[in-house]
Amino acid sequence: MLSERQKAIKELIDTDRIGTQAELLALLRERGYDATQATLSRDLRRIGAQKDEYYYIAEAPELPPLTRSSLISADHAMNTAVLRCRAGTANAVCAEFDAMRFENVVGTIAGDDTIFVLMRTEKDAARLCALIEAELS
Repeated sequence: MLSERQKAIKELIDTDRIGTQAELLALLRERGYDATQATLSRDLRRIGAQKDEYYYIAEAPELPPLTRSSLISADHAMNTAVLRCRAGTANAVCAEFDAMRFENVVGTIAGDDTIFVLMRTEKDAARLCALIEAELS
């Protein structure tokens, strides 16, 4: 679950063009949130925010209930994300995951309790895992 501050950060990033952490901290303080730059950096990682060429973007997924209750963890090696699930749920979770149409997914394959997600780049795989882990915690 995201904290109220993290929800506010995501909302700010989704609605405003924010190019620096200093801008984001100022907007947060206007809303009554007191945070340090280090806390903000952790929050940005937790919600899966990335900086494109100029601005921050938040891409935190909204996981369906079955996926949220079945996924245990997400990790990656090179450009392959490995999603661990409760025994017997990987196929159903994989079907839901495929329906979500994450960007830069080349393909998926599911076993009994593991899903391999082939991503275009290692950065894409790391971003996907960070987004999923943020949603799970």
